Amino acid sequence: MASGFFRHPLYSDQRFNHLKVGVNGVIGTKRKSEESFYTGNPNFLYVGDEDDNKTDLGQDLSISPFYPQCYPSFSENPTSPWQLLSLANKPFTQKKIKRSVSMPETTVVNVNSIPRSNSTNSLPKLRFRDHIWTYTQRYLAAEAIEDAILENGLKVENKGHVDENHEMHLVQLLISCAEAVACRDKAHASTLLAELRANALVFGSSFQRVASCFMQGLTDRLAMVQPLGAVGLVAQPHRLNLIGSEKKKEALRLVYEVCPHIQFGHFVANSTILEAFEGESFVHVVDLGLTLGLPHGHQWRGLIESLSNQPGKCPRRVRITAVGQCASRFRIIGDELETYARELGVNLEFSLVESSLENLKPEDIKTYENEVLVVNSMLQLHCVVKESRGALNSVLQIIHELSPKVLVLVEQDSSHNGPFFLGRFMEALYYYSAIFDALDAMLPKYDTRRAKIEQFYFAEEIKNIVSCEGPNRVERHERVDQWRRRMSRAGFQAAPVKLMARAKEWLGKLKICEGYTIVEEKGSLVLGWKSKPIVAASCWKC
Repeated sequence: MASGFFRHPLYSDQRFNHLKVGVNGVIGTKRKSEESFYTGNPNFLYVGDEDDNKTDLGQDLSISPFYPQCYPSFSENPTSPWQLLSLANKPFTQKKIKRSVSMPETTVVNVNSIPRSNSTNSLPKLRFRDHIWTYTQRYLAAEAIEDAILENGLKVENKGHVDENHEMHLVQLLISCAEAVACRDKAHASTLLAELRANALVFGSSFQRVASCFMQGLTDRLAMVQPLGAVGLVAQPHRLNLIGSEKKKEALRLVYEVCPHIQFGHFVANSTILEAFEGESFVHVVDLGLTLGLPHGHQWRGLIESLSNQPGKCPRRVRITAVGQCASRFRIIGDELETYARELGVNLEFSLVESSLENLKPEDIKTYENEVLVVNSMLQLHCVVKESRGALNSVLQIIHELSPKVLVLVEQDSSHNGPFFLGRFMEALYYYSAIFDALDAMLPKYDTRRAKIEQFYFAEEIKNIVSCEGPNRVERHERVDQWRRRMSRAGFQAAPVKLMARAKEWLGKLKICEGYTIVEEKGSLVLGWKSKPIVAASCWKC
């Protein structure tokens, strides 16, 4: 059953975006050009430049035209918690809201004294302590609500409200701890981590479970924090808390079987590839990563079966080239696919390019004349998005030189590659809270499959986003709008995915719990959970 965290007004999309504005409200380096786009919620405006690795700015809702809609007044009583929350968004003067023991002491900064930029956007240049103040006052306001409830003797109606209050407290702990880690306050961060360990339970509610994963990531990051005055983090190992390969493979298999994320990507990719191969005699698929090395090559088994059942003649030759470093696993999958193809009367040739995407060279992929080529990238390209963008540009250039008839790109649709740690932290918390809430609705509370999926798959992604920096941070997920800009700069043109009706029919046949949605966004298809985007699929042509 889905957690009340997502149903209570304080934990709705509005509330989460309300919490994020203080985290992202920092102006980094000067932008070359600016643009704003709608994020799916009218209460949060994203302002970015050509390269979102430079700037990630959240609008202060207190000056937004949408702000009065966030928390309407339900009572004329001035002590109403909703009115207290609205009042708390006004700038502080010299008076501070009462602190609880769980909240860190924060110096209040007079926002009117902040110098304004001379740029045309006329936005204030906020310092690090300023944006910490912005979101801290919102949490102090939330605690003021709790105090008001206690002082007025208001009773909790049911256990659901108790759970929601507990989850609100967990949110406060997580953000306070992330702030302490960002400020290199090891003593205070350690105290908050100890409280998180006692409250973030692996077999608790969906938010308790996701909080336990973020707590692990904060613990790892704190271990690498240098003392004040030093720069950056201490040298970190290639991966933290390595999990056995067998456990990771099992977790990947369970994600494929239980969650529709990867299956959605396979459906869109195979439908697009079949359309590109229609009427062709020689066809070639270049698969980046071979769907993370998922056992048995499920995606290509489906494609082979569809090609064998096509009305008319089957292609005379089908080639699949896998690109990746898991050579032994890929060869096993290739042998299984060739055997399966022979049983269905399909002439399949499987080849392997043992190379990382960063080191891939054009001559590594062999192509033939009169051969129709497509490229398939399933949750792969975000791993080569770096600060310099050089690695990704190199990969996209190689793909462009292959002149594929179509490139299918499937990626997580969330902004986990921002330049500021606290901004990434809040985005990831919102994103993975939705995923864990979906798992809560699909699997029973003590189901071991759910524990394996969460702890051996999604927790690894969370810890990489939270604890790692530099080359070790590979989970650099970006929104579909950012991918659209990157692909356009690399010379690709968007090919609209016209599968909306079929995609909804496919989702209905899966017979999973209600809550998953598929929407079309500027030619891309986006799979989401309760309106929160999870995975986006797009197609591109040279």
